[in-house]
Amino acid sequence: MIAITTTSIGTTVVLMPPPHSPLHFALSKVGDRWTLLVIDALLDGPRRFGDLQEEVAGIAPNTLSSRLKSLEGEGLVVARAYSDRPVRHEYTLTASGKELAGAISLLTAWGSSHSAETEGPRHSLCGTPLEVRWFCPTCDAEAIEAEEAWDL
Repeated sequence: MIAITTTSIGTTVVLMPPPHSPLHFALSKVGDRWTLLVIDALLDGPRRFGDLQEEVAGIAPNTLSSRLKSLEGEGLVVARAYSDRPVRHEYTLTASGKELAGAISLLTAWGSSHSAETEGPRHSLCGTPLEVRWFCPTCDAEAIEAEEAWDL
């Protein structure tokens, strides 16, 4: 699918995944910069609004509030009040939200392999950079070669 936008500056053509593809669905739920960073911050456990503001550097309070409401509406985050006056919430990922950890790990690994400024996750025992592999959980065997994984 192609999206074409024309402005006074010029025309922009953007290739989009087909509207009923799994990627299109996923991007419609979490496809902006701040949403994935908020989810990543919540992977370590519940956080209060102020904690999230500190952990997600550069996010404006109104943007954080908007993303949290959206994530709650999508069933990825649960807000639990911990104070009535003023009303304040603690945010926790749902089981569905926690399932995004794998996608975030893949993006983190890709980012670290393409940036001299960042480093990806390392094995805690020996310090070797970790690699992502596709495997079959039934057979507990590698399902495909690593090079083929990106063609899925």
